[in-house]
Amino acid sequence: MSFKSTFLEKIALTSDFPMGLEIEKARGTYIFTKDGKKYIDFISGIAVSTLGHCHPQVIQAIQEQITRHLHVMVYGEYIMDAQVEFAQNILNQLPAKFERIYFVNSGTEANEGALKLAKKFTGRTKLFAFRNSYHGDTHGSLSVTGRNVYRDPYLPLLPNVHFFDFNGDDILNSIDETVAAVIMEPIQGEGGIIPSNSDWLNKLRNVCNENGTLLIFDEIQSGFGRTGKFFAFEHYGVEPDILCMAKAMGGGMPIGGFAASSEIFSVFRNDPPLNHVTTFGGHPVSCAAGNAALNVLLSENLMANASAIEEMTKNILKADGVVEVRGFGAMLGLELRDKDMTEKVVGYCFEHGLILGWTLHSNTLVRLAPPLSIPKTTLKSALNLIKTAIQLYK
Repeated sequence: MSFKSTFLEKIALTSDFPMGLEIEKARGTYIFTKDGKKYIDFISGIAVSTLGHCHPQVIQAIQEQITRHLHVMVYGEYIMDAQVEFAQNILNQLPAKFERIYFVNSGTEANEGALKLAKKFTGRTKLFAFRNSYHGDTHGSLSVTGRNVYRDPYLPLLPNVHFFDFNGDDILNSIDETVAAVIMEPIQGEGGIIPSNSDWLNKLRNVCNENGTLLIFDEIQSGFGRTGKFFAFEHYGVEPDILCMAKAMGGGMPIGGFAASSEIFSVFRNDPPLNHVTTFGGHPVSCAAGNAALNVLLSENLMANASAIEEMTKNILKADGVVEVRGFGAMLGLELRDKDMTEKVVGYCFEHGLILGWTLHSNTLVRLAPPLSIPKTTLKSALNLIKTAIQLYK
């Protein structure tokens, strides 16, 4: 059987040009294909593999959990050790206001749950979001995603959603007591790795407080150490009311979640009971894997590597054709001169065994998101390859 032809014929594709690597295995920083090639994964499966691929402690936790039990009941009914331990471990790393976490299966589901929670808690329906944001592809998350090219094919979406410029002052003058929530990424990911302005973000927090509007941070891409902090909001000293997470959360297994206070979460328990529920959310195998990954992140102090990755990247990638390297830690965006140059640089690196990625919203930005565990020699080699490509096509 040709797996490639079957893939192209039987799997529902997301584009006409999939990367098409036939995966044999993945270990650490590397992905190995069936034709004997080895690639440095410099996008970490899109910000998922923070520890690298198949970390031994994560694999051990998965193996131990599958000998105990898999799915036993829908979320929130049975007490499962893996789920409880993971919840407590995450909350131990967060500010005291976050008293509970609701586990789901993915990032877009975390955002969906957060939007429902905000509307039910406030009794309001108006939602504010930002242009060029990305929150996922399900209907609710797409409704607050600020990119028309992805929204237009599915209109109408949720009503009463209003968009503003990121880091702009218009939203500060528009929030009032009719707004349920503002949803945002502290660092816009797919929008181009655009950090929040610190003063602006603090003003936004204050205006939300004044009007009883909940502030939702989508940290699905920026969480679990990628920026050098456990979550990116720690760089700003601004705490959201609801915090959404996924991607690196599971150590390579699918899981997401959203955290808030007991007061906010209380509205999910009645009128009616089970008004927000998930069958597979908080799957015990994913929770066991995620808890093991979090323990590795903390015990090996991997978040400290993020600043070294940022420093080396910005130092090496100084060349003609580079507009900017921006972002925090290992969540970086390499802005190049134009689309043609960007396409050629990414293609050259791929041909030479380095996987890079473009963001969904920009054809001149290269996503740089290596594992926090990447060896310094491998990091330096990868960055020098990128620099070689830039100098070749500048």
